Amino acid sequence: MQQQEIHQYLNQYFEANECEILENKDGYMTVQLTIELDKELMNRPFYWHYLEKTGGIPNPSKLTIITDQERCPDHIKGEVINFGAPRLHQIFQSTKKFAKYIRLYENITPKANQQTPLYPWLGVNIKISYQCDRKRDVFRSFGLNLINGTLVEDFHEKIKKRALSPKIPDLFFTLTPIIMPKSGLTRIETFLNQEIMNEDHTWAEQAKKRWEEDLALLNHFYEDLDEKPEAYLIEKQALQDQYEPNITIEIINGGLFYLASNQI
Repeated sequence: MQQQEIHQYLNQYFEANECEILENKDGYMTVQLTIELDKELMNRPFYWHYLEKTGGIPNPSKLTIITDQERCPDHIKGEVINFGAPRLHQIFQSTKKFAKYIRLYENITPKANQQTPLYPWLGVNIKISYQCDRKRDVFRSFGLNLINGTLVEDFHEKIKKRALSPKIPDLFFTLTPIIMPKSGLTRIETFLNQEIMNEDHTWAEQAKKRWEEDLALLNHFYEDLDEKPEAYLIEKQALQDQYEPNITIEIINGGLFYLASNQI
């Protein structure tokens, strides 16, 4: 993740969480945190506990983040953020908590004094885990047009270059989905399940073969015992837990994206 990408990510994060961007310059930004984000990021539990107990006026923090020290003026003081910074990983965790599901609108220049529609898309980022005694993760991104049902892959890559905002732009209006998001999610799940069923599952067959070989060794070790001890049952279950092929599908995040085009 390059520094410019970190800067863009942080800008989108704070905007999505309705923080006021006080300054957004090359190499740094200053934001006014909301109460919710101050509690999440600034580690001031005693301050907020005292304030809530006494009924005081809240004063959320301002946060200055430096994303490029070479471009940032010398007089600017703030937290230096790079990919390994604890603050950035704290924000990654916060994103999972606050922004697992979002609603964004494409922000483009409208036609002169003309109301323009925005088309609803359901976007979902998914992790598929293939697991036995080895593990492989595959990340997929899907977009489903909630008007005509068009399913698009690599949705995240296709929209990340578009200007998106948590607030609908002036002179735009949203079209009501014909396909409800819950139904759209089912369509994506059905497509993905069918695709997985049609894949080559040699990896699972090989895992079962290794499982059978280790189970044969375990049985050979205990073959002289008429009654198997508890240790045998524990080891046998451990082999199953280790080798049994398993595929899990996890939704990482997603949301509704209202875009100016009916196709991507």
